[in-house]
Amino acid sequence: MGFYGYYRQPTVAEIRSQAEKTIRNAKKKGMIWEPVIIDGKKIATSWWGDAWCKNLERYADYGNRLERGRKYVRACAVVDLQISEGKVNSKVIGSSTKPYEIEININPLSKEKIRPIIKKCSGKLANAEALIAGKFPDELKELFIEKGGLFPTPKEIDFDCSCPDWADMCKHVAASLYGVGARLDKNPVLFFTLRGIDISEFIDAALANRVETMLENADSKSSRIMDKNEIDGLFGVL
Repeated sequence: MGFYGYYRQPTVAEIRSQAEKTIRNAKKKGMIWEPVIIDGKKIATSWWGDAWCKNLERYADYGNRLERGRKYVRACAVVDLQISEGKVNSKVIGSSTKPYEIEININPLSKEKIRPIIKKCSGKLANAEALIAGKFPDELKELFIEKGGLFPTPKEIDFDCSCPDWADMCKHVAASLYGVGARLDKNPVLFFTLRGIDISEFIDAALANRVETMLENADSKSSRIMDKNEIDGLFGVL
């Protein structure tokens, strides 16, 4: 029987208290954990983090578990979260004194899927800083989150949790997925790592297309350039 018992859900205060205790114990043992700490009600505030969370909420498949996942991540129940290429590993406090182990696998984007996205970015990315900060035109934001864009669909996500909940998605997995959004606030580059995108290649290609477009425009005669007769007339030259 867990320390919360089987007949009620733990309160936010109980979850937070147990999470803090678990993290302290891990630290004493020399374990290096990276907990997800939420300040306030909003899980993510950056464009990448917020877009990640909104993408999760677009899919009805996850609807019945996401609300409890939000409760858990806000209570700082995600005591460790590690992001690598195509994978999220986390530890989440639940109804046991020992955190549950979660593994989430997300299909990396293939070059075939990335190539048309980069092509559509041509001339629209000012620089790498703008991409990382999420400061780019709305048309790109729509491109990134639409079907076939950068964000994963439910079919591209596979997960497993050590808890006894047999639901398709348990609250611990949901909390971990929201934890990814919070982590992207601190380091948006992790989004590209998770999706298996070489960010330098992505930026280089997008900016190279921008330069090529500028050079092509340089070879075209602008309608704003006056010819010699117009200049002579403007300055009264006979």
